[in-house]
Amino acid sequence: MVTALDGIDARFERATFTAVIGPSGSGKSTLLHCAAGLDRADEGEVIIDGTPLTGLSERALTRLRRRRVGFVFQAFNLVAALTAAQNVVLPMRLAGRKPQAGEVAAMLAEVGLADRAGHRPGQLSGGQQQRVAIARALVTRPAVLFADEPTGALDARSGAEVLRLLRSAVDRHGQTIVMVTHDPVAAAYADRVLFLADGRVVDDLTGPVGAEKIAVHTARLEESAR
Repeated sequence: MVTALDGIDARFERATFTAVIGPSGSGKSTLLHCAAGLDRADEGEVIIDGTPLTGLSERALTRLRRRRVGFVFQAFNLVAALTAAQNVVLPMRLAGRKPQAGEVAAMLAEVGLADRAGHRPGQLSGGQQQRVAIARALVTRPAVLFADEPTGALDARSGAEVLRLLRSAVDRHGQTIVMVTHDPVAAAYADRVLFLADGRVVDDLTGPVGAEKIAVHTARLEESAR
């Protein structure tokens, strides 16, 4: 039996940006999936916006995710046949909510894509597609946004644009973000960095943490994991 997560106790405060970093196989993505209700933990409790996930039916869990949780993944996961605007409005439609006039256009403008609303994913660059994915995740104003390697498929410039958007969502709108990354530069955009190794939190740094310090910590973890 493999223990993917081992006694993790973590709280993510409102309007904060937390990065989770660690060696491959340390449990980063498993932590995100359990925290988001995509996977069920064998024991322990996960609470989102005051609602315990333990005991919820799959239907109730799906409703909670649609209304209170946003997701951004390395793969943009846009629907190829839909325009950028249609992709952004999709989670609202699934949640049975009708967007207010101008709401989707305003969200696309916020991510710098006001002039791309009618474009389909195949007509957009990778960075633009990820910005559409961020707009889609934020349009429902979720209690928490989970991002799994959101810059992993992007070049450095596009990745920086995406990270600035996430940082802005926290600073301007009080969004709560939990981001899994392997990149110390990406993690440096966060207010807090959790370091994982062997399914456990082995360090927890808060406040401005430079990429160099994060890289040193990460290198030590990787060395000890060999």
